[in-house]
Amino acid sequence: MPNSSSCDVQVHIPRHVAIIMDGNGRWARKRGLARIKGHEKGGENVLAILESVQKLGIRYLTLYAFSVENWKRPADEVAALMLLLEAYINRYFDELVKRRVRLRVIGNINVLPDHARVPLERAIHETARFTGQTLVLALNYGARSEVLEAARSYANDVATGHASTDELSWDKFSRYLYTRDMPDPDLIIRTSGETRLSNFLLLQAAYAEWYFTSVLWPDFDEVQLLKAITEFSLRERRFGRTGEQIASQSDAT
Repeated sequence: MPNSSSCDVQVHIPRHVAIIMDGNGRWARKRGLARIKGHEKGGENVLAILESVQKLGIRYLTLYAFSVENWKRPADEVAALMLLLEAYINRYFDELVKRRVRLRVIGNINVLPDHARVPLERAIHETARFTGQTLVLALNYGARSEVLEAARSYANDVATGHASTDELSWDKFSRYLYTRDMPDPDLIIRTSGETRLSNFLLLQAAYAEWYFTSVLWPDFDEVQLLKAITEFSLRERRFGRTGEQIASQSDAT
């Protein structure tokens, strides 16, 4: 695990990295291929990045795999994506177990086709005992949908006497989110040159550092990941405090 870059920058390894995997279609189009070939290549890249993340000691990796808005894509592309999800879960299951990686999902997977949902739920169940590293797939995920669902659950608990509006705090409300037992992301990466948030972890990203790169997801490798982490290390994360307070705290330690 690197301690510094060639520019003598102290590299701080984030605990949780989230990635918006964008650019599969453009990767395929640049090569005169069908869009699904880009998705296939992007799926293969997941394991490579997971290996890099594990090598670096990053505990949580969240990948934005399929959003609630992605259902609007052509039906044949959505069907192909669901077949790819099934294929990659089956292909990588043994690797997850070998590496002792826990698989988690955020989003509503109940509406996924059975051929994709069943092996996904099996993989989640079979890897639940692992505690070293967690791979989180955001599937049928949208931050606005997540907040609405959390608000509904909280309101139901208030109505049944299991929660009180007088005691509402962010800590209490965050327990109703999909990410209730995970740390917020420290670093969020978006590939392909787009600079939108795309309804991804909007509440959890309140203090995350964002990194945008023009590299398309299938080409995003360990070198690119290290560039993002190096950039992350150069930033001062103040969480509402002043730079002087941060410096004083650093001196004290």
